[in-house]
Amino acid sequence: MLIYRISQTKYASSLTASGVDGRWNLFGQKVIYTAGSVALACLENLAHRSGTSLAAGNFSLSVIEVEDGLKIEEVKTEDLVSANPKWQSVENYPLTQKLGSDWLNRNSSAILKVPSAIIDLEYNYLLNLNHPDFTKIKVAVVNKFAFDPRLKSNPGKLC
Repeated sequence: MLIYRISQTKYASSLTASGVDGRWNLFGQKVIYTAGSVALACLENLAHRSGTSLAAGNFSLSVIEVEDGLKIEEVKTEDLVSANPKWQSVENYPLTQKLGSDWLNRNSSAILKVPSAIIDLEYNYLLNLNHPDFTKIKVAVVNKFAFDPRLKSNPGKLC
C-alpha cells in the first residue's frame, strides 16, 4: 500500500514527528499523519498551514510504502458520528484525540486508518513510531511538490 505526505523538504526523507498535538494525538505523542491520496495530502496542508504562503514554501511529496500484510486498525466514520455528529469541528478535538491517544498507548499496530475531516469518503493514515512494525514502513520516493499559486492557506484558526 502507498500513502502520501507533503512536508517541508528538509523532513521529506525521514519518518519523524515533532510531538505537537493534532486532531488525533495529544501534545508529546509522536505520530506521523499521512493521507490515502496526493490530493488529500494537499488539502490537509491547505487546511492546516495557517496564514503561511504555500506557493513560497519549499515542499516535497513523500510516497510512503507500507509492507503488505501489516495490521491496520480503523476508526469508522459511523462510530464517530454516533459519538458526536459534529466530530469534524475543532471544538471536538478531545473526542478524536482520545481515540488516537488510546491507540498509541495500546501500541497494538503501526497504522491507524481514520476518516478525513475534510472529505467524507477519504482517509488519513496515522503512523505509530513506537510500534515494532513501524520498521516495515519506508519512504519509497521523494519528489519536489509545488502548490498551485492560486491556493491560499487558512489565514484563521487551524482546523
